[in-house]
Amino acid sequence: MSKIIIIGSRASKLALLYAQKTKDKIIENTNLANEDILIKSITTKGDQVQDTRLSEVGGKGLFSSNIEKELQDNNIDIAVHALKDMPAIESKGLRTDTFLERNDPREILITNNKKKLKELNLKSIIGTSSYRREFQIKKIRPDIKCKLIRGNVDTRIKKLKEGIYDAIILSYAGIKYLNFENEISEIFSSDVIIPSAGQGIIALQCREQDNKIISILKKINHKETYKRAHAERNILKILEGDCETAIGAHSKIDGDQITVEAELFSLDGSQRFYESKTGDINEYKKLGTEIGIALKEKSKNSYKR
Repeated sequence: MSKIIIIGSRASKLALLYAQKTKDKIIENTNLANEDILIKSITTKGDQVQDTRLSEVGGKGLFSSNIEKELQDNNIDIAVHALKDMPAIESKGLRTDTFLERNDPREILITNNKKKLKELNLKSIIGTSSYRREFQIKKIRPDIKCKLIRGNVDTRIKKLKEGIYDAIILSYAGIKYLNFENEISEIFSSDVIIPSAGQGIIALQCREQDNKIISILKKINHKETYKRAHAERNILKILEGDCETAIGAHSKIDGDQITVEAELFSLDGSQRFYESKTGDINEYKKLGTEIGIALKEKSKNSYKR
């Protein structure tokens, strides 16, 4: 292939590490060399707006829309996304159907004094920008105050150390990639805090008619992660989830069986709805859809404005 392949990514340190991993995987699994692939960093609206909840300024698409536009305009060939930051509905003319092996999807807590969630002082302040995390934390510690925090991982840790917060909650995958594991005070089992749908998964997007890129991406697709990603994303599609939707979704594969679970909170967090299903591994999409339908019926749309 004579044409240089351009991988587009957010400009954050973590996103560029994901882009490099994608490049390495392509080189490893094809006859392409290092000089055949370039990485282009793209500033997204989500990176520019740092003091407001995403739901108030445009939702999840803030992290992906600029990158997708570059793809649609033929300025890049592959877009690298954190799956959890992508809207549930695919953008016109694009396809997201390749996933690298899932990183650890669990949530972690960082505190200044290595205290665990249950050991924090009464009415401690935890930094998060996610309604899901806020409601899940308050389920365990109703006295906790949650305060908005935005920014990259190192920015958030800096704000914690400055004393603006008593603790912050983040995804384990990002912490691990950036070598901040020594900062961790507590790792939450997915049974205690169900992560965001697709958390820990790097998703690769291309133009739906670009057969050359599609054939390359097929070579690096991780089959188990592919099934888990679609199972969890199907729940979001049914619920038409956005940034205000407080939903956790997680799946596990055991042999030829897949278990998919999800919890959904009402808009104010006062009601929690839970659903779990286990079935044949090849029924992954169906199970996700069924869970979405069940949660929609149970919640009577109380999760929407």
